Amino acid sequence: MELAMKLCQTYGPAGREDRVREMIRSEVEQKSTSVSTDRLGNLICHVQASERSQEAKKDSLMICAHMDEIGVIITHIDEKGFLRFTGVGGVRNAVLHQKVIFENGVIGTIGAETKPQTPKDLTLTNMFIDIGASSKQEAMGKVRVGDIAAFHQDAVMMENRLVTKALDDRIGCFCCIEALKRIRSPILDIYFVFTVQEEVGLRGARTGAYALAPTYALAVDVTATGDTPECARMDVALGKGVAVKVKDMMFIANPKVNDRLLMLAENNSIPYQLEVLERGTTDAAVVQLVREGVMSGVLSIPIRYLHSVSEMCDTRDVQATIDLLVHVCEQGPAMP
Repeated sequence: MELAMKLCQTYGPAGREDRVREMIRSEVEQKSTSVSTDRLGNLICHVQASERSQEAKKDSLMICAHMDEIGVIITHIDEKGFLRFTGVGGVRNAVLHQKVIFENGVIGTIGAETKPQTPKDLTLTNMFIDIGASSKQEAMGKVRVGDIAAFHQDAVMMENRLVTKALDDRIGCFCCIEALKRIRSPILDIYFVFTVQEEVGLRGARTGAYALAPTYALAVDVTATGDTPECARMDVALGKGVAVKVKDMMFIANPKVNDRLLMLAENNSIPYQLEVLERGTTDAAVVQLVREGVMSGVLSIPIRYLHSVSEMCDTRDVQATIDLLVHVCEQGPAMP
């Protein structure tokens, strides 16, 4: 999991994925038939079908995982050097006193107004970033309006559990990297697409899928769980295997693809669970609608404390996701 930890710790909020992309490129370049970056910033890794299947298979499979993470962007710098900000992606209000880091390495901490009329339930508009500056001029020597920061938190292994920021969706990227390395005889042309700007509107997946026009697609992303005290009811838990999505807010999985995923999991003793997510979605929501349509599914890694600086995953679920991805690539995403 060392690579997974490095990926999660790398700066890469939406629209600023360059460092993550280069780290992934260095891992996959030698194992790919070709590697390219499109205009929006997606990293596209082509793995050509094995010789024995060249004539039999004309279809292609797109497997996508997004590189970006949530972050914050400076909207104003006041006379005392404090930074006002808003979210880049779904930043929750429970970020008070968390650290952030800007692309140039400047670190700040999030504080909040203490005036009597400040609402008890704080919003981002009641918060600010303190970078240790004592004036606007000093602050502007370090950052400027429009600079984007990511959250800053160490990664910790707790036996078979990893706790860190940005598991959404660096752990999905990790699964794709490891699967790509393990594939021996791909049954069809596969395009691993590490997408940009998912957290602000599934943008990279849309342009990547339009260019590739795949027959099939799988998004590899994270999902919420229903296994913490008094949480919303949901039949997904840490440690019980890869979650095969049935539905979320914007996506209904193709039944033929899902039937194949379940069959491959059962035939290869891969633990899995079924996922119905009431809020949220993945890249698959836009991929399935490209051109004349793409037969799509989603493999999800269960995560506790989504969109926080201390997201938690189970390494057994990660391994199950990698194993199922490899079987899909070598045996096909739908029945022959």
